[in-house]
Amino acid sequence: MAGGTATTREHDCDGDGDGDGDREVGRRDRARGALLGLAVGDALGAPAENLRPSEIRRRWGRIEGFVTDRPAGTDDTEYAVFSGLLLARHGSALTVADVERAWHRWIADLDERPFRGAGFSERGTLENLRRGLAAPISAQHRHAWSDGLAMRAAPFGVFAAGRPAEAARLVAVDGSVSHEGEGIYGGQAVAAGVAAAMGGGSVTSVVAAALSAIPMDSWTARSIRRAVVAAGRAGTDPPERERAVRSAVVIGGHPWTDLAPEAVALSFGAFAAARGDFRTAVLTAVNMGRDADTTAAVAGALAGARCGASAIPGEWADAIPPVAGSCLPAMRGYHVLDIADLLTPEDHENHEGCEEYEECEGNTA
Repeated sequence: MAGGTATTREHDCDGDGDGDGDREVGRRDRARGALLGLAVGDALGAPAENLRPSEIRRRWGRIEGFVTDRPAGTDDTEYAVFSGLLLARHGSALTVADVERAWHRWIADLDERPFRGAGFSERGTLENLRRGLAAPISAQHRHAWSDGLAMRAAPFGVFAAGRPAEAARLVAVDGSVSHEGEGIYGGQAVAAGVAAAMGGGSVTSVVAAALSAIPMDSWTARSIRRAVVAAGRAGTDPPERERAVRSAVVIGGHPWTDLAPEAVALSFGAFAAARGDFRTAVLTAVNMGRDADTTAAVAGALAGARCGASAIPGEWADAIPPVAGSCLPAMRGYHVLDIADLLTPEDHENHEGCEEYEECEGNTA
């Protein structure tokens, strides 16, 4: 399990630059913040998925909170739980074969069903695995560039707190079954960014860690840089900030909103524009539309890891239930906070719940 101090100093977690948000943040709080932040962002962004900002304004004005009576996460949260359980079982020893077996056992080899809400990259992977193809061939489908790995990358940053390179290495192992190229880079950027945030990094160092994990001339890296520069130049007016980040990244007329270079860049742009403040980061991502559940989930994971679970508004945190298993039935009943605890075993020695996942009771890897 990743090392590092149990408690580190965080600076200006309210994002206003005056320093009054400073407080001590423990590793457990950061882990819970990252995964709860992911789930909150997912649930907040789900109603705005695939919408343009003009459509969001027409329906709700500007989204400032949950717009449904029963907010629910999507495949983003369920796949993050899946990867978190896999990582809790294997730790740094995780192999491609481990990931492939998990996909078969918990998804592909179950009764064939539509897996409601699954992304195109996941559907393509399942089709290939069911045809008998193995990694990395299983990742050779038309949507290997999607943000499907980025949406489940946060647990790797939680596990490898303060070690962005290790987080990026491990998420690439996971992603080799389902993604390649820019799809892998998107996951690596998110995992490395969360790892830096878990270590108490500033907004600037979190972005730098993400960029250091991927090729500097990749589409994903170029998009992240454009988004962060735009965020720095924008004013404090929320719509202005959202327009600036969105226009720097989004390719007009592109039909796929789950494009990893776009979605990951929008997430980092929202995080940078908010100076790491949780509420601002998530709402900025939501109100930009496009793949809003994923962009808000990633922005929430980054800001939650940086400032901890206590930075998440209580009414949002309290609304997050255990996952329903709508997309992944085998994940039904797990709560993201349970996964956060499993990924910080030096703080939490009880592995209850993990034994159901490939008999991993007592594992401390």
